[in-house]
Amino acid sequence: MATILLLEDDRLLNRGIQLALEKDKHEVVVAYNFFEGVENYSKQHFDLFLLDICLPDGNGLMFCKKIRENSSCPIIFLTANDTERDMLEGFHAGCDDYMAKPFSIEVLRHKVKAILRCFQNNNEEQKRFQYKDLEVNFERMLVKKNKVECKLTAKEYKLLEYMIINRGKVLTRSMLLERVWDVDGDYIDENTLSVHIRRLRQKLEDDVKNPRYIITVFGIGYTFGA
Repeated sequence: MATILLLEDDRLLNRGIQLALEKDKHEVVVAYNFFEGVENYSKQHFDLFLLDICLPDGNGLMFCKKIRENSSCPIIFLTANDTERDMLEGFHAGCDDYMAKPFSIEVLRHKVKAILRCFQNNNEEQKRFQYKDLEVNFERMLVKKNKVECKLTAKEYKLLEYMIINRGKVLTRSMLLERVWDVDGDYIDENTLSVHIRRLRQKLEDDVKNPRYIITVFGIGYTFGA
């Protein structure tokens, strides 16, 4: 079950929502103002956020933007501000859904179920990647070719992962050096990237002269896939 942060200054409504969500075995951490919400957010991980917008000491939109700085977890606004402009402002801040007061707590309960289910499915898809005969399990840092594990070094894996995440984009040599080696390209042997690309191809490609995975974009850098 999920851990949920509920930020709502109406104590009666807060309690009603908490009891409803706890029926589904969720852990609900409650807060009644902006300060308490931020304090709780700094102490633990949450799977979903329910945020009131108008708070006695702050604004739920500001809190939403703060969450979006380092989290993609679903956010639902609970608010009496129900005009089209208010809703658009909420979505621009980064929320996933919007419930205008007054609302049915039972409807909210089922909306939470639906959003968590969708988010969990998306997360499962993001943990694994498959292209042609290549499989990558990002959670376990495991790479397989034709169902057989490929033994990659840490740098080779990091290079492959970064290229897969940015598939469809042309990555320059300097971008790869900065991302994978965390240094400016001027401070590393210019052959380092070429050596790692060659070794990666030797482990992944059926024909290193006609690669299917690590593709050279001449004069610029590399891209993943055809």
